Amino acid sequence: MAPVALGTGAAVVAEGGVFHEYRIPLCLAVAVFLQLGVNYANDYSDGVRGTDKHRVGPARLTGSGAARPRTVLTVALVFFALAAVAGLALTILSRQYWLLAVGAAAIAAAWFYTGGKRPYGYAALGEVGVFVFFGLVATIGSTFVQAGTVNSESWLSAIAIGFLACAALLANNLRDLEQDARAGKRTLSVRIGSRGSRVLYCVLIALPFGILAFFAVFYPLSILVFFALLIAIPAGLIVLTARTARELVLALGLTSLLALVYGVGLGAAFAF
Repeated sequence: MAPVALGTGAAVVAEGGVFHEYRIPLCLAVAVFLQLGVNYANDYSDGVRGTDKHRVGPARLTGSGAARPRTVLTVALVFFALAAVAGLALTILSRQYWLLAVGAAAIAAAWFYTGGKRPYGYAALGEVGVFVFFGLVATIGSTFVQAGTVNSESWLSAIAIGFLACAALLANNLRDLEQDARAGKRTLSVRIGSRGSRVLYCVLIALPFGILAFFAVFYPLSILVFFALLIAIPAGLIVLTARTARELVLALGLTSLLALVYGVGLGAAFAF
């Protein structure tokens, strides 16, 4: 939701205050269905690989045996298909048919994060994929299909929300660091260790506020988004001091809330 809100706000700026009411829900559908699809795909792939045997976070469907692997895979494919349908509708409305390739790349990235023979999520590249697709592509794409152009508001806010998306994944992988290492899942957290992951997390949640300070010069309402620090600071302190998986689950939830407040707040500051 956050990158779509930012991309929409940037599009309103580019269009001189015009909203595209029919394209906004389609952008949101693409983002939400892709998120759901990748979650189920990860559940399936990690489950059949046996990675989740060592999981300390919330139980998953496949790994816990709560659902058959084929059922979980089917649900993932259904959500990918729904995202594709919404994306096709946006492509037709915008008449930019090259966007079909972008959509195909997004679905492929969602699947090969933990799927396939050599998943990039197992090679410390998960944060790169998240930054590109749930930061840059989601935000800039939302702006482009609505305005037909991409402005600096879209680019910079895409980078900011991409950092927060990476922070969320990092908090998740920090929680599972020891278990992932045991299962052979070489995430970025496994590569740089607990201390490096904690420091990087704090950097990732701090950088968006530097970008926000720049926008505050041009969009007075964006100053209100600094209230999101009331979420960011506790989240950072929890990650720096956490000793249990439950604490890091809380930090993950706070990071998601931070991204939502930041994205919707700054998007609204652009639009209004």
